Amino acid sequence: MRAATRNIHNRSDALVNAKLGVTMSDDNVWAEGLLVFYEIFKFLEESLAAHSDSLIGDLLIPGMARTEALESDLAHYLGDGWKDGYVVRPEVQSYLAHLKKLDKENPYLLIPYIYHLYMGLFSGGQVLRATRFLSMSSISGSGAGGDEDGDKPGNSVTTYGDVTIGSLKKQLRKAINDLADELDVETKEAILVESVAVFEWNNVIIGSVKGVDRVLKRRLLKLLIAVILLLLFLFAYVFKSASEIEIEGDVFSPGPIAGAEL
Repeated sequence: MRAATRNIHNRSDALVNAKLGVTMSDDNVWAEGLLVFYEIFKFLEESLAAHSDSLIGDLLIPGMARTEALESDLAHYLGDGWKDGYVVRPEVQSYLAHLKKLDKENPYLLIPYIYHLYMGLFSGGQVLRATRFLSMSSISGSGAGGDEDGDKPGNSVTTYGDVTIGSLKKQLRKAINDLADELDVETKEAILVESVAVFEWNNVIIGSVKGVDRVLKRRLLKLLIAVILLLLFLFAYVFKSASEIEIEGDVFSPGPIAGAEL
């Protein structure tokens, strides 16, 4: 699946970095990012639980589920009543409709969504988490946080307690490889098609995240002000240095002409 999705995966990573990466220190943008993926993870986990008596049910690795963690983080950022009046945005509704169609027709076609979304959260989520803490630390002037980061409220979705990321990745990869051995060729080919669709759908909902442009404009303004102040400082320094230079004589007058006094 990784080979089949390399190009779209790279484009998706670029979109995440451009859309979210540089704005992760903003709580509103972070909450928006959690919100657009909340329904997707929730549906996948409900589907795995519903198919617990089939082979695909083995993919719900203990400690992997993120629904409760997402709800906890959203309550932290949006308030305990965040579900009151909450309406799933059209982009996410379309994504869910596609997943429900797959679940009804052939649940095994949900495999690439489970694999890529959870693997992405295991790895890419940790990178975004580190970037977020680094940005927030540089803004506040505090340290990076280290092991204490997991204790900070609003970070449950990237916190796995005593379960290591490496262990979760290894277990999920093995479960999917074992399941793949039981599938027919036609299903495997259909899974590869959906493997590309995963990133296309992810790009759609990431594009719906609100507040990114506002944060980028604010940061651009701060950068512009910093550049102007730097230029003013350099101009003042050069002007001050030039005024302290003592010019002896008129540098534009011609020097003595040889033999003029003879």
